[in-house]
Amino acid sequence: MMRALVQRVSSASVAVDGEVVGSIGLGLCAFVGVTHEDGPDHADRLAGRLAGLRIMDDADGVMNLSVADVGGSILVVSQFTLYGDTSKGRRPTWSAAAQPEHAEPLIQRLADALKEGGIEVAMGRFRADMVVDLRNEGPATLMLEV
Repeated sequence: MMRALVQRVSSASVAVDGEVVGSIGLGLCAFVGVTHEDGPDHADRLAGRLAGLRIMDDADGVMNLSVADVGGSILVVSQFTLYGDTSKGRRPTWSAAAQPEHAEPLIQRLADALKEGGIEVAMGRFRADMVVDLRNEGPATLMLEV
């Protein structure tokens, strides 16, 4: 089951070695985790959920619009730590997280599906030590699983 920790943002960026590799204005920052059982259909379903998620404010300040409705963007950041397990102590294990060779193509498929749906997408860099800077609006933070 693919997971995405999604935050509504007024801006977000990700840097690697001091260089910004992806940035957006208004939209969503999606930290995405992949597990062993995930496949292309999970990535496609998650793209649909992200594109249609109604957590953007309408004219009355009610969370009633999607990122597509407001012309927003999505910053996709791979994050295997979403599958960290601390049930047996204080040090997480990562055994539920997919290996990079399995996860990377699915993260890319997710981004491609969002782009095909007309959404501007920025991305972090897979297997890199990233610094994410974001301005969470609301704050609004949700966990999606597909």
